[in-house]
Amino acid sequence: MDSGISRRQFLKTVGAGVALTTMGGALQARSRGRRPNILFIMVDDLGKEWISSYGAEEIETPHIDALAKGGLRFNCAYSMPQCTPSRVTLLTGQYPWRTGWVNHWDVPRWGIGYFDPKRYTTVASLLKNAGYTTAAAGKWQINDFRVMPDAMRQHGFDDWCLWTGYETGNPPSGERYWDAYVNTPKGSRTHQGKFGPDLYAEFLMDFAERNKDKPMFLYWPMCLTHGPLVHTPDEPDVKGKYPTHKAMIRYTDKLVGRVVAKLDDLGIRENTIVIFTTDNGSGGGFTATRNGHRVKGGKGKKWEAGVCEPFIVNCPGLVPAGAETDALTDFTDLLPTFVELAGGRVPEDLDIDGVSIAPVLLGMETESKRDWIMALGHGAAKRDEKGVRGQYDYASRVIRDQRFKVWVDTNRAITELYDLKTDPWEQTNLIASADPKHLAAKKKFQKIVDWMPARDARPQYGPRASQPWERPFEKK
Repeated sequence: MDSGISRRQFLKTVGAGVALTTMGGALQARSRGRRPNILFIMVDDLGKEWISSYGAEEIETPHIDALAKGGLRFNCAYSMPQCTPSRVTLLTGQYPWRTGWVNHWDVPRWGIGYFDPKRYTTVASLLKNAGYTTAAAGKWQINDFRVMPDAMRQHGFDDWCLWTGYETGNPPSGERYWDAYVNTPKGSRTHQGKFGPDLYAEFLMDFAERNKDKPMFLYWPMCLTHGPLVHTPDEPDVKGKYPTHKAMIRYTDKLVGRVVAKLDDLGIRENTIVIFTTDNGSGGGFTATRNGHRVKGGKGKKWEAGVCEPFIVNCPGLVPAGAETDALTDFTDLLPTFVELAGGRVPEDLDIDGVSIAPVLLGMETESKRDWIMALGHGAAKRDEKGVRGQYDYASRVIRDQRFKVWVDTNRAITELYDLKTDPWEQTNLIASADPKHLAAKKKFQKIVDWMPARDARPQYGPRASQPWERPFEKK
């Protein structure tokens, strides 16, 4: 690191202690001596302006709202701005500048940049080592199953049911919704006449039923509500951009309700921690009203609408009910949180950026150990003669604390400062202000910028010859 000190030492200097607490007895007492199941639900491309429990005024999401009413709602939870950075971040507990996945890279479509299990340790592998049975359903997109048919098992998943992502040279693979093209341990095939989101949800429910007596980690990165816009089984005649978008959100909400109800039916609801969130904000083509304010979809943007996501945690009797929190958290925190909930420990030699928020989820603490959170990674990556890399040597990013937020450009310069307490919609840039509290905020964030390397890592993956369907390298 540029500063010459470790990440853990640095975070302590800015108020974010990172020592892993061992909840042990307290957690076991609250969970009746059993380790809790974890169901992590991540919707694709949906901001707070489309979740009614977060103030959305143009739609109702009753099942998601029920999770919020009976659980803990976060107000300051960051994803990364786009798909690949968010997914790799939550799986590894590391920021994109550390893993190299600082831009979007659609592996089955573009090839080469396979998410390598030999170079990245996933939360699924850690939970599996801790004795959990693991499953994934929905959208993966960071491996090509034609090249790595056993990728999911190598990443720590016992079973899976996943849309492959569009595979270049294989037109049927483009279908994630109707006539879904799905990969399982048996291979990939089209499910004629089937609606993909139903298949993914049904798989999870079946897996839970078969493994209800074991501790489970269920990873559900939903395909909904990402485009293309399609009709749903409940609204087959829906037409038009906004009506179809809303129909897809309503079906998302319905499926969340179905899977949660299944946990009730299996008698494991009170020992299953359900986390609901999204991978980034809504697509920029959609605008909706939230709490009286018109919000344009922020996917790929650094505005709060692009990175500050709905984040709801629910488990009757284990997670506080009807509560909300301003505790800071971002997607790097998911790995250490899940490992701690599982009674495990992050290996000492695994340098993660996240901090466990398990004590906050369980109502043992009201604030996280984070004094700042960060988001970065948007736009497509590029290729050069060495393979996949970010568009810039240093990806632009945003960093915030409880009150202030800064934008950092590709030259590592802080160019914008916002007071989110008085200006939650980021309309007044205070970068030129001489107010002492603004100067103090810039000084604090500058220390964080100075700590991070001046050059982001490149994605790491093993040498692999291009497959026939892959484009040749573009020399830049």
